[in-house]
Amino acid sequence: MTPTLYGRWQTRLLLLATVGILITLPFYLGIVGPGFNPVFLWILLYVALFGLAWDILYNYIQKFRWDRDWPGALQLLSGIWEGIFLALLVKLIGLPNVSRGLPLQWFFIHYSLVWLSIYLASQSLMRALFPRWRFKGGQWF
Repeated sequence: MTPTLYGRWQTRLLLLATVGILITLPFYLGIVGPGFNPVFLWILLYVALFGLAWDILYNYIQKFRWDRDWPGALQLLSGIWEGIFLALLVKLIGLPNVSRGLPLQWFFIHYSLVWLSIYLASQSLMRALFPRWRFKGGQWF
């Protein structure tokens, strides 16, 4: 599949709003992590917001690839880069409603689980449940 920018945005938001929330809930409720902490919902929101901006860059870079495609390995690597970028922002600059004192290990555990779940869902579940999604460049409507 060669995703369009609009398709990237729709897919990212859909997966973060479903799979991302399901993974974040145990962290938010304190079942996993340092106790009840709404900061994990804010992190999920920042992943979505910054991700929309990153998708503009990814869409631009994709046009230079010979097949105009964005393989799954690059999607996985982009998740690593986005996580490092967000962690640096949190620790060095700080983001509204996210404490700079948030332990990095909990940030990376949460982020890694969310991103890996979304990656796996986009590579398997989405293709199985929504076969037309692949042929529309990731767009839903």
